[in-house]
Amino acid sequence: MSGTEEASIFVGTSVKKEHLLLRLANRHGLITGATGTGKTVSLQILAEGFSAAGVPVFAADIKGDLSGLAAKGVSKPFLEERAKKIGLETYGYEASPVIFWDLFGEQGHPIRATVDQMGPLLLSRILELNEVQEGVLNIAFRIAKEEKLPLVDMKDLRAIIAHIAERADELTKQYGNVSKASVGAMQRRLLVLEQQSADEFFGEPALDIKDFMRTARDGRGYISVLAADRLMTAPRLYATFLLWLLSSLFDKLPEVGDPEKPKLVFFFDEAHLLFDEAPKALLSRIEQVTRLIRSKGVGVYYITQNPLDVPDTVSSQLGNRIQHALRAFTPREQKAVKAAAETFRPNPELDTERAILELGVGEALVSLLEKKGEPSVVQRTLIRPPSSRLGPLTPEERRAAMADSPVKGVYDERHERDSAHERLSQRAETGPAPGAQTEEGGYARHGEFRVPRAPGRDRPPAAPRRDSVGDAFGKSIARSLGSAIPRILERILRGRLGR
Repeated sequence: MSGTEEASIFVGTSVKKEHLLLRLANRHGLITGATGTGKTVSLQILAEGFSAAGVPVFAADIKGDLSGLAAKGVSKPFLEERAKKIGLETYGYEASPVIFWDLFGEQGHPIRATVDQMGPLLLSRILELNEVQEGVLNIAFRIAKEEKLPLVDMKDLRAIIAHIAERADELTKQYGNVSKASVGAMQRRLLVLEQQSADEFFGEPALDIKDFMRTARDGRGYISVLAADRLMTAPRLYATFLLWLLSSLFDKLPEVGDPEKPKLVFFFDEAHLLFDEAPKALLSRIEQVTRLIRSKGVGVYYITQNPLDVPDTVSSQLGNRIQHALRAFTPREQKAVKAAAETFRPNPELDTERAILELGVGEALVSLLEKKGEPSVVQRTLIRPPSSRLGPLTPEERRAAMADSPVKGVYDERHERDSAHERLSQRAETGPAPGAQTEEGGYARHGEFRVPRAPGRDRPPAAPRRDSVGDAFGKSIARSLGSAIPRILERILRGRLGR
């Protein structure tokens, strides 16, 4: 925290002290730069600053280095030299309060969500479904909602997809084509997802977003660090999961306008994974959440190597910018350098495009929002050193931090309940109870469920059996004889009486 007029975070020194104003921190930000140029350290010092100001933070830890936030820094000559050079007289070492999370429950507390919470749009993204398959998935969610079939985990998703396949003819008339080919493709996609251990993510107890917004006893905000090294082997799951988190925050948090400091700051590392090959509907959702979530008091900071990774519609909403060095060996890289330079407010005393190529490790071009909300003139800046450890925790230190976590025991054990898989299995075994009202299509209404009609129950009267050709011929002869015999007998009697 700085000692300037307004509450702020000290970022570094250029020709002046560079401060990120807390009341403008929910205007979002962008940290870019090539590998090894200092992006992670910039993220680390911002996370420390927000935490010290009482602002909770969420950050994905791609390489494991961010776990060092939980440990006190170690005195090193180059750190103290940098602190002295930028005029940081109060520099010292301390740990930040950290909660460790992990979708797979190995390096942190498990994070789970239900299939219902994820929704068909984001699931389609994870499963890489085409438009037709996404339509079938939407039908599956619709049927699950209408028939009160909770979609909690992967078993439930498989069960509801199989269920609509069995009813394909009926559902096609009502909702559009439900092809068995699409269903088969979806089931194969689910198998791939399960092999990536994604089934560990879907389930209960589901994450309570409030646990990302905790403050410690001393008033500092907790930094939630998500172990993402293993998660990066399933990049679509990683990107879609983080978008789900953002969407959940957007949907659940109340409007607060522009608070004096953010309610939460969200760092989205490897942001290009969010936008790569994203369909139009998903891009619209990302743009909407980024634009509107600031009114919920949430600041979103995208971290990526290339500024071109972020679409213009999103990039235009990112007011606070830290640009580390870029390389320009290929035409695309040269274009990225030029684009990055053009996004800054020009500084007549600085060749921005050239400076991007010349920046050293720990240096960055910085432009932060000033008091009236306009971006400052871009400046070449020495970034301050962190107070926490540079580098990861040991496994023993991580376990100790988890043992002292405020959410210890809340999410560690998986819960099971009666959901779509169990209910559909029960239907198949028992059929409807006596007195269930029948409906068209081989199903009966029983309570709040539509269940398969049991064999022989509530069937309509059988249609009259149609005669074969031989039967019809025999019946015709019998009818003819039946009408002719009385006439023959009458003639015989008259002849005898006449004689």
